[in-house]
Amino acid sequence: MESIEQLRVEIQRSVAAALAEDIGTGDLTARLIPNASEARGRVITREDAVLCGTDWFNAAFETLDPTATILWHAKDGDRVEAGQTLCDVVAGARALLSAERAALNFLQLLSGTATLTRRYVETVAGTRAKIVDTRKTLPGLRL
Repeated sequence: MESIEQLRVEIQRSVAAALAEDIGTGDLTARLIPNASEARGRVITREDAVLCGTDWFNAAFETLDPTATILWHAKDGDRVEAGQTLCDVVAGARALLSAERAALNFLQLLSGTATLTRRYVETVAGTRAKIVDTRKTLPGLRL
């Protein structure tokens, strides 16, 4: 249980850092949108992949809009196909505009890593080779 809580803390920390870097002192474009405006978004994958990073994606939107709703049509670890809808997002328009880049960056990076890892595992299936993790990590995403 402790490791799950630690992961939650690290997700929040990495998302907060990404939003701070991306937004800085404020999103000028988002300020042009009326505060009460609501917006909808849909994430559709461009290529076959293994989905990973939904918790980071969710945290990016929920940090800026605690009332944001995200309906996932797949879960972490699922194989998804090009053209498949991954999720639908409803949030305050300002939050949607401000969080989308960080949210998508996490989703793309983590799904890309999961997809490549799955390919490696499948490539060595039936051999004595093993795919293992390394200590090489990205700054800001070390756990």
